[in-house]
Amino acid sequence: MSKLISISKLSIILKLVNQKTKKPSNYILRYWEKEFKQIKPIIINKRRYYSEEQVQIIKFIKYLLKDEGMTIDGVKNLLNKKKTNKLDDHKSFSLKEVYYKKNLQEKSKSILKRIKELRNKHGKKNTY
Repeated sequence: MSKLISISKLSIILKLVNQKTKKPSNYILRYWEKEFKQIKPIIINKRRYYSEEQVQIIKFIKYLLKDEGMTIDGVKNLLNKKKTNKLDDHKSFSLKEVYYKKNLQEKSKSILKRIKELRNKHGKKNTY
């Protein structure tokens, strides 16, 4: 079974945090659940948990809404679109490409940062 993430932890991961109180803005995720049928949390003991697949979908939705400035209806249309041979499909593929490229860049930066931290902590070793 895959790892489940609580709604508060997901809000923090997505940086959906109230700047004044520093508390997670869980209401945003609950609202998106109502708007997007693709988001289906697992409810255990009246608490919401998300699978890794759900987290990826939510990250993509956040990217489209917050970074690309799309409307909720626009994101719904994009997510509901079936694979067809329409001329507009190139736009949806390019949006996904930009999202995955940005995601990969963020992961690469975090890995490089971790490597630098380890080097500083353990010192540079000579390799022959």
